Amino acid sequence: QVQLVESGGGLVQAGGSLRLSCAVSGRTFSFSNYAMAWFRRAPGKEREFVAAINWTGGRSSYVDSVKGRFTISRDNSKNTVELQMNSLKPEDTAVYYCALRLSTDARTLARDYHYWGQGTQVTVSS
Repeated sequence: QVQLVESGGGLVQAGGSLRLSCAVSGRTFSFSNYAMAWFRRAPGKEREFVAAINWTGGRSSYVDSVKGRFTISRDNSKNTVELQMNSLKPEDTAVYYCALRLSTDARTLARDYHYWGQGTQVTVSS
């Protein structure tokens, strides 16, 4: 079984920063072989792709609304993926989920990911 546990969410004022982390564990599991991503779901809205990173960390992609503000990274020695969020806006308020894809290349569709965390709440006040 594969487990993903997010942390780092909280309440922050607009313009502030947060760093989300996702720890991945599981038996007979090779984290470094798999792509990772962050998605979010805002109140009353559909789940939305935020950022993704391939297995080596050498390629990443972002939704347009966070480009230049968010950075996804991974540490394959620690089985973690992180999302650094700067210049936060009230519209970034959502539950943020990390997801793992059983492939080396990253995708932007939720249906392409096989394991999910429980989510961490991010609230940005104006």
